[in-house]
Amino acid sequence: MHRRLAGIVSCGTAGVIGCAVMGLGPQAMSAGRGPVDPRDPTATVRNKVLAVALLTAYGWSDRQWRCLDRLWTRESSWNHLARNRWSGAYGIPQALPASKMSSAGTDWRTSAATQIRWGLGYIGRRYHTPCAALGHSAAMGWY
Repeated sequence: MHRRLAGIVSCGTAGVIGCAVMGLGPQAMSAGRGPVDPRDPTATVRNKVLAVALLTAYGWSDRQWRCLDRLWTRESSWNHLARNRWSGAYGIPQALPASKMSSAGTDWRTSAATQIRWGLGYIGRRYHTPCAALGHSAAMGWY
């Protein structure tokens, strides 16, 4: 497993010890359970921890993780409250319209986990893999 991915997974699966290895405090364990301050420097890492845990359910490789990380870093910097002021796209995956994410949960406005679940499902249905979504985004300027 890719070293970076292994580190993120260890935080998600090893609890407080895994998070401590990554330099995160116990607050990281509450990731996805409620609103997170987007200015909190650990919010990005917590959102990535959630994504890795959910990404593995798709059977996607470390390479796919790297593509997803590049895609969503470019889209929202992993900020679950990010809003594109021109289009209205919202959240980590920059859903447009944003309300589409309600199919993954009623807390789509504030829950990184709900947004990530929706975004991974969208990528899987439309592009089959994060690398294909990233390729489309690079070519077209959107995904």
